[in-house]
Amino acid sequence: MKNMVGFVNGKIYVSFKPLKVREALLIFDGKVMYAGKKKIVEEVCRLMGSPIVDLEGKVVLPGFIDSHMHLDELGMYLNMIDLRGVKSIRELQEKVRRYASTSENFWILGHGWDHEIFSERRWPTRWDLDEVVKDRPVMLTRVCLHAAVLNTRAMELTGILNLNLPGVIRDENGDATGIVKEEALEIVREKFRETLTPTEYGKFLKDAMEYAASQGVTTVGFVSCDERSLKELIRLEKKIRIRIYLNPGRKKLGEGGRYGTMDLLEALKKLGIRKAFGNEWLKIQGIKILADGSLGARTAWLSEPYSDDPSTVGAPNIDKNLLEDIVRESHTLGLQMAVHGIGDRTIDMILDVYARLKDAKASRHRIEHVSVIREDQIERMAELGVVASVQPHFIITDWWTEKRLGENRKRWIYPFRSMMEKSIIIGLGTDSPVEPLNPWETVYAAVTRGKYEKSNICEESQNLTLEEALHAYTLGSAYIMFEENTLGTLEIGKLADFIIVDRDPFHVDEKDLKEIKVLATYIGGKKVY
Repeated sequence: MKNMVGFVNGKIYVSFKPLKVREALLIFDGKVMYAGKKKIVEEVCRLMGSPIVDLEGKVVLPGFIDSHMHLDELGMYLNMIDLRGVKSIRELQEKVRRYASTSENFWILGHGWDHEIFSERRWPTRWDLDEVVKDRPVMLTRVCLHAAVLNTRAMELTGILNLNLPGVIRDENGDATGIVKEEALEIVREKFRETLTPTEYGKFLKDAMEYAASQGVTTVGFVSCDERSLKELIRLEKKIRIRIYLNPGRKKLGEGGRYGTMDLLEALKKLGIRKAFGNEWLKIQGIKILADGSLGARTAWLSEPYSDDPSTVGAPNIDKNLLEDIVRESHTLGLQMAVHGIGDRTIDMILDVYARLKDAKASRHRIEHVSVIREDQIERMAELGVVASVQPHFIITDWWTEKRLGENRKRWIYPFRSMMEKSIIIGLGTDSPVEPLNPWETVYAAVTRGKYEKSNICEESQNLTLEEALHAYTLGSAYIMFEENTLGTLEIGKLADFIIVDRDPFHVDEKDLKEIKVLATYIGGKKVY
């Protein structure tokens, strides 16, 4: 039977909580028909004339589910200058110079720089970029994706040079420095996207899907998906390689000062689209809102001033009344909310809004990131049944967070264990390309919390066990995406999404978790990598 295939002679982790291990799988029509003994699988396949795959003792795990990432941005990142780990502005300039000398692209794009590790101890400027490229636009996004540096040509082309917006950073003389944040950055991004052809945009999405499969990520939560990405994914329907669950959102302001997501919500309402609209490959889940910024750019909204810059507490990206209008309308339509909340004051605002909804618990409304959260807020999240998508790798990347918040607020930073102990369901993600898509780097971060990197926010009491981390990255993510009955484990009746890895994560030193390699990825029982 061609729709049936058996996998035998493996160490197959069916689930992590509880920990279930089997030696064979039987897949029929893309779903798990049986997980158990080798003899039974071999006999069924013999009777049905179905093929058998010998796993030769290799380890099989449920596919990873990245609950929060940006598929389009990842595709762009895979086609631009990699600036992660750059240690100085001079090194950044040299990377841009080399790329510009060989690239024929009009726009020169890069991502991943972090001024916190620059030897110059300052932000880069448009004049730094002008020294190496003047005739073509350059846009280099910071690792957090909430700030970027542009050269003068890019600022002129996008009209941002003389735009009077808070997100256009100026020096003491009133001159634009080239740094743009939040809304100003969204304007620049939109201008750049307008220059892309459908073919170019489609390539970004296909590259991102193939890369995800190579990393063992079988399902992604594509947040902030815009209309163009949705159109391209629909056009690419036959070429979709992974499962994609969408939380559309528009961060830039619409015409007449309207918040862009309100227009998007009205469009979904007119079309009659509700949660889980689509199929098992491409599905709309709800709405994404960017309620504040990032700690790196000091735009996350805090209840008290930043310790390393007492002049600011950050700021919300959306008015509370408008947020409530969007959430109430989405809730009425049966759409799940995914609201970005980094600072604790933002989380207060989100929880206030969720608390006013009827039957909010059943809707599993989400908070994204939950970076700075107080003990009383954890209690409130649990009471309301709010779920969370968290990104453990931030703990390693944002090692400087203690400087932003100070010693007294250190315990509020990414308290995953405290959240779990209050029965808050969390799903793991990467916010890729903000953090690496490789799930093993995320698992490593969740288990070790940066202790080997000597992070100041290590807080080992908040470490997750390996079982907890893998559970959150599979069934936990599936739950917060309303897919716990179809994804997240290899139990009977679920979609047969699994990966084969080069070693057993339960038999390696925790320091080596991030070195585990994916050998093969199967989605619906079919090999895609």
